[in-house]
Amino acid sequence: MLNGHGDDAFRYSGIRHNFSSNIFSHADLGGLKRFLASRLDVIGVYPEPEPRALARLIAECAGVSEASVLVTSGATEAIYMIAGMAGSSPAVICQPTFSEYADACRMAGVQVHSVSFPFPDHILSSEPALGSVTALPPFSSSSPESAVWLCNPNNPTGTVLPRNQVRAIAANARLLILDQSYGDYTAEPLLTPAEAVAAGNILQLHSLTKTYCIPGLRLGFVIGAPALIASLRQHLRPWSVNALALEAAGWLMARQSPLPERDAYLAETQRLREGLLALDGLSVVPTQTNFMLCRLKAGYGLTSAQLKERLATCYGILIRDASNFEGLTPYHFRVAAQTREE
Repeated sequence: MLNGHGDDAFRYSGIRHNFSSNIFSHADLGGLKRFLASRLDVIGVYPEPEPRALARLIAECAGVSEASVLVTSGATEAIYMIAGMAGSSPAVICQPTFSEYADACRMAGVQVHSVSFPFPDHILSSEPALGSVTALPPFSSSSPESAVWLCNPNNPTGTVLPRNQVRAIAANARLLILDQSYGDYTAEPLLTPAEAVAAGNILQLHSLTKTYCIPGLRLGFVIGAPALIASLRQHLRPWSVNALALEAAGWLMARQSPLPERDAYLAETQRLREGLLALDGLSVVPTQTNFMLCRLKAGYGLTSAQLKERLATCYGILIRDASNFEGLTPYHFRVAAQTREE
């Protein structure tokens, strides 16, 4: 399940520059560390069985009712809970995308149908190097009995679907699982929490892990209509979110995200993309977020796995081998912008 994901620096010694994770790796977490050091006594008592206090805070910030929010131990826990809740409805998964959607559905015994991600026309027409992804059945109107899984912004392509397209997909599905974990990494307008609640059949996933650059503290939440959240709550394990994570969430949400200023960060992303495009032997998909999907030209005789090993062992640079995303090829890899100096 989790084999082959990014940010596997633990496999190497001497990694100096990590472009593998989609999270900005230079966030200033000094204040959070000092705060948590002052709160270590909480590890001696049980946290709330369900993080209701944090749910109330999120609901207030999102402009929805507390009944529309469920806090989870990262967005990944929510993915597995939703797959279990969806029951026998076939899952339609827009590929290439985060592999945990399909893994969670198969673990729950749900039939999975992969379809081509509904790319804007300019991406498909200008980037034929995406490889076999275009051979998947195109996304049109799914069966009204389907549960559709959609990542927006999408990992690994960086594509963002307009809100009207997202609403159209929801209108043709029994349930739309809309993963907006990278929502803070794009300037494109996304479906709001209030819109997700009003739709009645959308479960919108969010990741505090990504917003606050704290992948070691698993924190996420789901927003949806109260009836949907009540059903999902039946699949929540007690005490799934630990006490230090809850302390961190309250402290962080009272402050700005430690991400760089977004416009400057996205400008650096485009500068990095232009630099990669200038290299002989690479194509790079247009991106609307902080990461991008690249492809080595097959004629160079180098796969993405080989490139990753060479960069890591010889130069201390880590990239994400993207060949294990469904629909991609042995020549695809992904990088996320970091600092300009890197």
